[in-house]
Amino acid sequence: GYKKFISTARALRSYDFDLALIFHGNEPQATPLCYLSGARFIFKLPNSSDWNFLLSNREPITKWNELRHGIEARLKTAALAGCKADGFKMDLFIENSDTGAASDFLKSVGVNSDDFLIGFQPGASTLSRQWFPDRFVSLGKRLIEKYPFVKILLTGSPDEKALCEAIAKRIGPSAVVSAGAVTLNQGAALIKKLKCFITGDTGPMHIAYAVGTPVVALYAVSDPQRTGPLLDAHKHRVIKKPRYCEPCASKKCEYQKCMEAISVDEVLGAVTGISALPDNSI
Repeated sequence: GYKKFISTARALRSYDFDLALIFHGNEPQATPLCYLSGARFIFKLPNSSDWNFLLSNREPITKWNELRHGIEARLKTAALAGCKADGFKMDLFIENSDTGAASDFLKSVGVNSDDFLIGFQPGASTLSRQWFPDRFVSLGKRLIEKYPFVKILLTGSPDEKALCEAIAKRIGPSAVVSAGAVTLNQGAALIKKLKCFITGDTGPMHIAYAVGTPVVALYAVSDPQRTGPLLDAHKHRVIKKPRYCEPCASKKCEYQKCMEAISVDEVLGAVTGISALPDNSI
């Protein structure tokens, strides 16, 4: 609410920022917050919102459809501030302490170094981007039935813990849950240890790209040309289905009809296609 907005603005102002770069932010919060922080320079692309008048780069107007990919938008935003922006490769630097904590967590839940660890990310920022829990359960059971050496790690935020635990319980003892049990940095270290990661268009998906983990990305409402893997396409599989509703309800979606078109068989085939699992055992 507005009380949180005001307290956040006050906290930001105490840092006495000179520069604010808005790489990812919803309006009407992001730009006004940066302005209220007291930053002398504020850059954002696209810059076509109603809050454009608060930006340092008011002109020329650049809209989303003029930017090919989210990474390009962020690089061009950084370039406005004089930063070098000449590569699309993402890097996420993981501390040794987080790698150690991730290893300790896996040991504590019975995952051994010789287990073939596959990750499921069932949650997302909106219902419209979530594959169905029943299908994650079916996928997990089929993987474990055909490949007894597979373990399933269900990742997510603390708010997604109950969802992950419900899915893990139905899959069986070969499924474990890290949601709510590790920090964000430790979660990134866990994702780096995965042989494959199945997810919708989510933040953990981008973490997986950055740490080099093969991803099976499930898309319907969003556009993988804007948020999907930009490099190393051979390592990943994008499953894209058309939207069922036009216009898309997006954040107001009450049932993700378009995600019904993504079958368990299709995802299972994608997993075997980018991992070391033998596809002749399906």
